[in-house]
Amino acid sequence: MVRAPRLPAALLAALAVFARPPLPAEEVREPPARLFSLEPFFRSLYPLPGPVSPEGRPLRAWSRPEAPVETPAGARPPGGALPVIPGLDRALTEHYIARYSSPAGLRWLRGVMADAAPWLPFIREEIARRNLPPELLYLPVIESGYKLRALSRSGAAGLWQFMRNSIAPFDMRVTSLVDERLDFWKSTQGALGKLEDNYRALGDWPLALAAYNMGLGGLQRVIRQSGLRDYWELAARNLIKTENAHYVPKFLAAAYVLSNPRRFGLDLDWSPDPRWTRIKAGAQVDLERLAQEAGIDAALLREANAECLQGITPSGSWYYLKVRGADADAVEAALLRGAPVFSRVHRVERGETLWGIGRLYRVPPEDLAEANGMGLNDILREGRTLRIPIIE
Repeated sequence: MVRAPRLPAALLAALAVFARPPLPAEEVREPPARLFSLEPFFRSLYPLPGPVSPEGRPLRAWSRPEAPVETPAGARPPGGALPVIPGLDRALTEHYIARYSSPAGLRWLRGVMADAAPWLPFIREEIARRNLPPELLYLPVIESGYKLRALSRSGAAGLWQFMRNSIAPFDMRVTSLVDERLDFWKSTQGALGKLEDNYRALGDWPLALAAYNMGLGGLQRVIRQSGLRDYWELAARNLIKTENAHYVPKFLAAAYVLSNPRRFGLDLDWSPDPRWTRIKAGAQVDLERLAQEAGIDAALLREANAECLQGITPSGSWYYLKVRGADADAVEAALLRGAPVFSRVHRVERGETLWGIGRLYRVPPEDLAEANGMGLNDILREGRTLRIPIIE
């Protein structure tokens, strides 16, 4: 009797698998997948940011055209495809993704993005112009809830939460009439410039973001003392404060949910309107009167110029009004007519001072000085005409 040759055990096992009858349809199960562990996949497609451009700007990590992202009604959310900044598969990031994608979290994000809608087009374009990671569009979600007038307990203000002592390099001013930390245009340019500086110094986006939160000097000190240049390792070893350790995961989670709204049942309006432009005001202007003269939305004009703390622009060539592009011609025409400029004036008598005139009109002398382009200690000449700011 001739025996058939024996097949190897491994081959027999493989044949048994193929010979097994298929499962009934109701028993077929999809293989378990870890929903948020996407970073290794994206890192294989797109290298992480490393070099900088000849101009010194960080190069975008994605060298390929932007991939499509889930959006309602086929629209594309501002900021493009994600992720450029790594860290989605970290446990703390996944925790915040679950938190922001809960019913309460989605309600909060929906309200935040409604507040953000007027400023998104400008911020998105500024990020693209600088060739920065597109998800930076969502950093104000974590910083301020996208509220122009947000003020923290520590005194940070505006969309990007600038401290008063950190604005000097970014051409922002704080006076009794204006707080340009609330200026969406200048504060965005300042914040993105700060992030660029952090990235150039650290060469890593999680570290650059951590430095935005805790200060570049403080983070560099921790790096020198520990010898570690990895944000996640610094956080795991408790070498940075809890707030700093949660900052980047919160940001990445919010950016992920907002960039994939259909996945999470989040209905958002990504319409690009309004577009903004800047107009030099020159003389001191009442925003309410300007809107009436120009026939434009007064509430939107006041909101776009939230840095004008009393609804009054400062005088001087350094200040620019922000108006919708569609309203620019009407605003310029109203300014040329001079109608919105203050009509309340005071003719200086001999011996008068800013303090005395301020008491007369119940206006702080600092406001008087700024409204008239002068210093607090300047001598008032008899016969000079002063503009008197209207303060509610």
